[in-house]
Amino acid sequence: MTHAIGSPDLVWLIAGGAILGIVLRPWRIPEALWASLGAGAALALSLISWREALAAVREGTDVYLFLTGMMLLAELARREGLFAWTAALATRIARGSPRRLFALVYAVGIVVTTLLSNDATAVVLTPAVYAAAKDAGAPPLPYLLICAFIANAASFVLPISNPANLVVYGAAMPPLGAWLARFAVPSVAAIAATYAVLRVALRAQLAGSIVIDPVVPPLGAAGRVAAGGIGATAALLALSSGLGHPLGPPTLLCAAATWLAILVVRRAPPWGALRRISWSVLPLVAALFVLVRTVELTGALAPLVRHLAPPAADRPAHAAAAASIVGVATNLLNNLPVGLLATNLITAAHASARTAGALLIGVDLGPNLSVTGSLATILWLIALRREGVEVSAGRFLRLGVLAMPLALAAALACFLAVT
Repeated sequence: MTHAIGSPDLVWLIAGGAILGIVLRPWRIPEALWASLGAGAALALSLISWREALAAVREGTDVYLFLTGMMLLAELARREGLFAWTAALATRIARGSPRRLFALVYAVGIVVTTLLSNDATAVVLTPAVYAAAKDAGAPPLPYLLICAFIANAASFVLPISNPANLVVYGAAMPPLGAWLARFAVPSVAAIAATYAVLRVALRAQLAGSIVIDPVVPPLGAAGRVAAGGIGATAALLALSSGLGHPLGPPTLLCAAATWLAILVVRRAPPWGALRRISWSVLPLVAALFVLVRTVELTGALAPLVRHLAPPAADRPAHAAAAASIVGVATNLLNNLPVGLLATNLITAAHASARTAGALLIGVDLGPNLSVTGSLATILWLIALRREGVEVSAGRFLRLGVLAMPLALAAALACFLAVT
């Protein structure tokens, strides 16, 4: 393996520019192009070789399969009226109260993130929530913000709740019982703290009333197939995670089976759903993998490694400090490279279960500070833009500086108390 030699400052400049381009999208240039320009610049400046870049792209195969499956399921659910049906049901249960609708969306976000992953919340839940808010005649932004924040806040309830969990622990993934013993209470603390911040910060936008629609239209046969496909995907993901298998193939398999089943029910041409999928997400993620590999090869993360190296005595204060540093670091590039860094650190330093768990909490909760923090948040931005909704980085940050530190502190306090 050939290691590229380059300036860490230049790497951070390229990676940061790519991330800003994705978030701000100046001149309406697509997100994938900004990421590709960053990866191309790294190649052109010999910060990474073609061989290393191709290897980095191949490393993301499981992620591409997972995202393709989730995007196909989301499009099938939209086309077959599952989102519209869910929206009508939500507005009926809310009974005219925007605050009740807010709590309902938050609860559904917890379930989706827990069972399908935070990326699924961004891809599948966001358009459904937009439909619910639109159906209720409510301003959509407060409810859409839930999708982004709960995707990270609930992302360590189970190992499958965030692909980053599988990255951080790898082959050393704790059994489900041990996982719940360590992370169940911290997860509840993070979810509750995030809810409290969002509920208070957005209270002015939740005043008044919303449309009450007592009639929930029946869900057609194809819509029921789509709902069954999503449920089957959740069950298969839980099984695959428990067996230590990759999550991408079963997700794509379930999505393809659902697609074919709907084709049989509808007897319609198969290409409509495929045309609506945001295929540009895949080159965007591939380019991010190249940038991640470039950061690693040029040693741009070395200063962070030195700061995170644990002392011989594994003190709770040190674990909390390491998690806080990691949490902030996720926003400098993305939680993916920082998760890989945490993995290397845990292995090299023979870190204890306490330090490993604290680092995972930092990787999962840190992205709630800004829109650059996680792949799930970037996917959320793309989903919003498909609906014609724009959320500025500043708007997200004003909520993030309140929600992330409080949730991180609450989760770490609970975690350190039980370990």
